[in-house]
Amino acid sequence: MNAELLLVLAMLLLCMGCFAANKPRTDVVALVVLAVFPLTGLLTVQQTLAGFSDPAVILIAALFVVGDGLVRTGIVYRLGDWLVRVSGNSEIRLLILLMLSVAVLGSIMSSTGVVAIFIPVVLSICARLNIAPGRLMMPLAFAALISGMQTLVATPPNMVVQSELQRQGMDGFHFFSFTPIGLVVLLMGGGYMLLARRWLNPQLEAGQSGAPRLKLSDLARNYRLKERELRLKVLPGSPLLEQQLNELALRKEFGINVVAIERQQRFRTLLLNATGNTLVQAGDILLVDLADPSMELLPSCQHLGLEPQPLSHSYFSFHAHELGLAEVAFPPESSLPGKTIQQLAFRSQYKLNVVGLRRKGEALLGVLVDEVLQPADKLLVAGNWKDIHQLQQQSRDFLVLSLPAEVDEVTPAARKAPHALFCLALMVLLMVSGVVPNVIAALITCLLMGALRCIDLNSAYKAIHWPSLILIVGMLPFALALQQTGGIDLAVSSLLYLVGERGEYALLAALFVLTAVTGSFVSNTATAVLMAPVAVSLANSLGASPYPFAMMVAVAASAAFMTPVSSPINTLVLQPGKYRFFDFVRIGTPFTGLVLVVSVLLVPVLFPLYPA
Repeated sequence: MNAELLLVLAMLLLCMGCFAANKPRTDVVALVVLAVFPLTGLLTVQQTLAGFSDPAVILIAALFVVGDGLVRTGIVYRLGDWLVRVSGNSEIRLLILLMLSVAVLGSIMSSTGVVAIFIPVVLSICARLNIAPGRLMMPLAFAALISGMQTLVATPPNMVVQSELQRQGMDGFHFFSFTPIGLVVLLMGGGYMLLARRWLNPQLEAGQSGAPRLKLSDLARNYRLKERELRLKVLPGSPLLEQQLNELALRKEFGINVVAIERQQRFRTLLLNATGNTLVQAGDILLVDLADPSMELLPSCQHLGLEPQPLSHSYFSFHAHELGLAEVAFPPESSLPGKTIQQLAFRSQYKLNVVGLRRKGEALLGVLVDEVLQPADKLLVAGNWKDIHQLQQQSRDFLVLSLPAEVDEVTPAARKAPHALFCLALMVLLMVSGVVPNVIAALITCLLMGALRCIDLNSAYKAIHWPSLILIVGMLPFALALQQTGGIDLAVSSLLYLVGERGEYALLAALFVLTAVTGSFVSNTATAVLMAPVAVSLANSLGASPYPFAMMVAVAASAAFMTPVSSPINTLVLQPGKYRFFDFVRIGTPFTGLVLVVSVLLVPVLFPLYPA
């Protein structure tokens, strides 16, 4: 062992200690590494900074943008809505569908982002089913980690391993090379979690610190909206056809306030904001708010050519990503008290509908358009989230109180969802077919999403998780430095000395264990950067195919189940699930052992050790 190798190993151990302690931040550590390597003379500046031009780094950045496009167009949230609707009241069905949904979604976008999106969804489901979040948060995390075993682009470690193979002059893996292993592990993970959930703090209740934010359901309850909501279909021959809503005076004459309109267009349903000049068409579904729930509606429907439609749950909840509610008060300098709601002309001026009025803490019912407003009154307005945000700027006459929690899930490009799905399908097709390199396929998808306005340029830059990219770039020089100073050869010879006599399967198992244990305390991406060259060199020393050894590193890097610091995914669910450090150890360690056994048995079958 030479002095240069000792210096590289000392730097590596220092970095691993910083990663384990999370002080300073991982990206700061990586930047320090980039500055130190040229100063030591171990690597040139060009060698140290070569990671910035690595295709894997560009590919990961592009996939962050693609994932954000799926969020901005509402595809991710619609999947969450479907999960709530289909799971019903069954915890078993919920757990299975949750893990399946997260694994599928995480195979094409950032799994950390998927977990961040699904945490509030799971918390709301737990509150509705009266179960402890701890029973579902760890299955959520495990499914997100397993999603990294589904496709080539599912997680950065896969692309790091792919990059190492290509650097050695090999073709690398295909898009679905990981899928057979990932599906087996996902199936096993679902069964394991159905058994292990009984040890996931079932007695704990969900807790929140501080006053919880109001939700749409809270506002609807406070203003008694739920008992007044209706869906009415406009029949052919209705006298309402091709007339503007302002001309119809439905609220004043019939007590029917049209909040929004569902309109079928081609293969999707559009949600239209009910403005004063909106034209009514045959087949439209009017989302209406009745003036009083005790009104006899049948004669009015017959007269207007309307047909009541089923309403399983609140249309505000169903369309929460587009249709919002906000409570409005009057500041002291407002000139509006003393006027009627009709005189405010909310629909024509602000594209919003007044759907409720509270006075002295009580929600008033009846036709409110002629109600004279008082200074202490509060109004509930409904409409597009964009228009609600614009109302916030009217500080002189209006004071928009704290917006409901669902505003965090607003999808600014909801109508572009079909375009985003098309872009995603095109990316997968290009990657599977191999017509262009994967990084070019991802860049084409980003450009196409921008051209189709699924995402704008500012949002695209914000979507990229720069600390992750800096971490990869900062760790790549270690692989080159270890190779040049003999560190890779030392690791290979040590493995061969310890378990080489037991055969290739024992070496695969040892490689998995070494990668998984290292990844339990260090970023799995950094672990892949370090272990991928070891795997390829180990295979070369045996005269074996490098693919099974490289695959073992990739799978083991995703098997970060054993500690809460092994992956940002585990860290995210730690607090919502009310877990302790040891909870991950006792649940994750046995499962990691199962993944080890499956991998050692399955990988050599899919990727023969000595191809003919």
